[in-house]
This record gives sequence, C-alpha cells and structure tokens, in this order.
Amino acid sequence: MTIAAVSISPVGVGVSVSRYVTAAIRIVRMQDRVRYRLDPMFTTLEGDIADIFDLVRRMQDAVFEAGAQRVATVIKIDHRRDRDVRMQDKVRAVEEQLRRDRDT
Repeated sequence: MTIAAVSISPVGVGVSVSRYVTAAIRIVRMQDRVRYRLDPMFTTLEGDIADIFDLVRRMQDAVFEAGAQRVATVIKIDHRRDRDVRMQDKVRAVEEQLRRDRDT
C-alpha cells in the first residue's frame, strides 16, 4: 500500500489557483482505484503505487488543460511493503499517542 501527498500548482497564473486545483480534483473524483483526501496544501492519495503515478500524471494534464503553461508538482511517497497501512491508521496512531500524553 502506498500513501502519497501531492501538490500540483500552476506557475505564473496569479494569486488564486483554486480553478486549477478543481480541475485536478475532478480527475481524482472520476476514478475509483485510488482513495483520496483533499487538504488545504496537499491532496493525500492512497492505493497501488502505479495507480498513484498514473493519477498524478492525469492530474497534471488537467491543470495544463485548464490553461496553465507551466506546472510545479511536489510528491511525497510513503511506500510500505512490510504491512498494509492506510491514511486513517497513520492519523489514528498520532491521535492515540496524544491521548496517552494527555492522560499521563
């Protein structure tokens, strides 16, 4: 299982980029192989690494198709082969530790 954080930003289009982000997220919503969570700075993707790479490429294409001439993409990947870990597992582990810290 792979978890990836991706940020795809058009370069040189002004201050607001929401229409470009929307174009990329439309692509994410049209597929069903990669789970996702939209966050303020990144979109978190979860699934097979090949599916994630393909989806990121299509997300980039959507930003270009929305009018961008240049796109900067940041990808951070957590690819585990020792066990199956999901987005919510990682968040839950931190929340449990914080709860233990509070209770001590």
